[in-house]
Amino acid sequence: MSNIASYILSLFSFDSSKPLLFTQFNFWAFFLIVFGLYTVIVAWPRHGDGASMNMLSKRRRLVRNGYLFLVSLLFYYKTSGLFVLLLILSTFLGWALGIAFDRMAANGQQKGRKALMTLGVIVNLAVLFYFKYAYFFTDIYNTITHSNVEVVNFLARWSNQFTATARFDASVILLPVGISFFTFQNISYIVDVYKGKVRHADNLLDFGFYTSFFPQLVAGPIIRADQFIPQLYKPTFVGRRQFGIAVFWILNGLFKKLVLSDYLAVGFVDRVFENPNLYTPFENFAALMVYSLQVYADFSGYTDIAIGVAMMMGFYLPTNFNSPYKATNAAGFWKRWHMSLSNWLKDYLYIPLGGNRNGTFGTYAVLFGTLIIVALLAQTTWVTIVVASVIAILLAIYIFFPKARRDLSTNINNMDTMLLGGLWHGASFNFITWGGLNGLGILVYKNWKKCSSPLWRIVIAASVAAVLLIARLAYPCPLLNMLSFIANVAAIAIVLFNIVLLINHGRQGKTYNTALLVWNTLFTFVFISFTRLFFRSGSNLNPAEANEVAWRTASDMVAQIGSHWNLAQIPAIISNYSSVFILFVIGMTIHWLPVHFKRRYRLWMAQMPMWLLVLITVASVIVLYQFVTADLQPFIYFQF
Repeated sequence: MSNIASYILSLFSFDSSKPLLFTQFNFWAFFLIVFGLYTVIVAWPRHGDGASMNMLSKRRRLVRNGYLFLVSLLFYYKTSGLFVLLLILSTFLGWALGIAFDRMAANGQQKGRKALMTLGVIVNLAVLFYFKYAYFFTDIYNTITHSNVEVVNFLARWSNQFTATARFDASVILLPVGISFFTFQNISYIVDVYKGKVRHADNLLDFGFYTSFFPQLVAGPIIRADQFIPQLYKPTFVGRRQFGIAVFWILNGLFKKLVLSDYLAVGFVDRVFENPNLYTPFENFAALMVYSLQVYADFSGYTDIAIGVAMMMGFYLPTNFNSPYKATNAAGFWKRWHMSLSNWLKDYLYIPLGGNRNGTFGTYAVLFGTLIIVALLAQTTWVTIVVASVIAILLAIYIFFPKARRDLSTNINNMDTMLLGGLWHGASFNFITWGGLNGLGILVYKNWKKCSSPLWRIVIAASVAAVLLIARLAYPCPLLNMLSFIANVAAIAIVLFNIVLLINHGRQGKTYNTALLVWNTLFTFVFISFTRLFFRSGSNLNPAEANEVAWRTASDMVAQIGSHWNLAQIPAIISNYSSVFILFVIGMTIHWLPVHFKRRYRLWMAQMPMWLLVLITVASVIVLYQFVTADLQPFIYFQF
């Protein structure tokens, strides 16, 4: 009994080497205890007259929400230690501002409300910037001014001074797990209450539950105030069907993480990214493609588990993925990938910048500021010339072509959103480059759509391919080799598709549409995978070294992919990594299955008899256990 008691006690104490991960037994032991007590709370006696039942229902909801708030704080403490104090302070600030907004609205203090809302957003962003971007902006400052300013952890310094000890290292700023997610949720709440989209939470326990709900606390999905706050005041209900679907999502997420993501990472991807120069061009290219499946299985796996755990307790989290690799263009991809972040950026960044209506000061400040910083950091003449030329061209269009201003502003707002979205993912220029490439992909697609003439499409595609081919011949280098090859392949496809349209006078048959769908889907997947070269290179790195190490890794990989390919080696490589490539093909095939087919087997599992559901669950756990390694891979999005 003493061993059991000590084990239970360890579940509720902090150990930095054993954070609560969905893939560890400790989490499910923790959840079993939490869920057992939760069922007792929601099963509170349900008898009495109408007035007493109404009061009892309110008390039950308050106890339920308060219990889950305290459990979520405990979960975060188990994950991040004393950073739980930061979460508590952030929660209290958001709750106090919500109450202040509604009280000021009742008193007609509109100007004061706006100033307070702005202050609340600034404070949240300041905390995020301090923990996440201190190294990044210090590095920029040191590079530009040729100084040697060092980052200081003021919280550690103040704690040491207060306790008269040297317990904390003041020379390093540690990134709290999930700070980006709960900061964005707080900003969502502050803005939505200010705009009147949602009423402030009744009490601190209710709001604390919203901002810290443990299934999605450290890696999303981002839950918006207007989507989740109303759920706080609804009675708990979990039917047989909801329970079955919840079990499905949990098992589905665990299979994605343990069977797909971790195996692909350990068996292939991590090895290539560790030292790209040791591997062939094909292996480097394959690692990018396989990484796309790995990161999807990892992140969507976490989301599936979070949705299932929340659903077991009667709460519903937003869909975060919708088969993103079925997208036929870059814009469509971002409507399917990390949808809670994409929607957040659209509503709280893209639209405030002006959206597709007009431009604002922020529209041009973000883009021009980013370009100027890039030029200052590069410290090379050609980069400075390119940046100056881009800024001059954009200003000329704005000044001399008034009719083009709206389209120009819309395009820049799109680019700004993707640049800042990239920066949200990580404090390094690799992430900004990744965001910028995705933004460029969106702009190319949106402007390509406007060109409806098959003849003009042929001319444009052939011209771009020809220019890159000439540049490659004049200045041979791996990057131009790679870009020229991609442009020529794309040009051949575009020419063929549009010649068919010219011959058929614009008519599109079923075969044509199917071929176009397959081509667009595959090309989009390759493009998105290529941009992830910069995403993966900046991951899992200390912010102090992220810029230098990440850019070197990305450069090495581009150099390898753009060098000479020995096609005769490819069959042997595929044979050596046969299990990886087989798993990749299986994973992509499942991903591309029709939505109605996936919905059918999800509902089949939800409606099966309880004994069969238990049997399948036990069998699944046994299979999953075979894939568990001694060194479990953390979820990729924990670092964001």
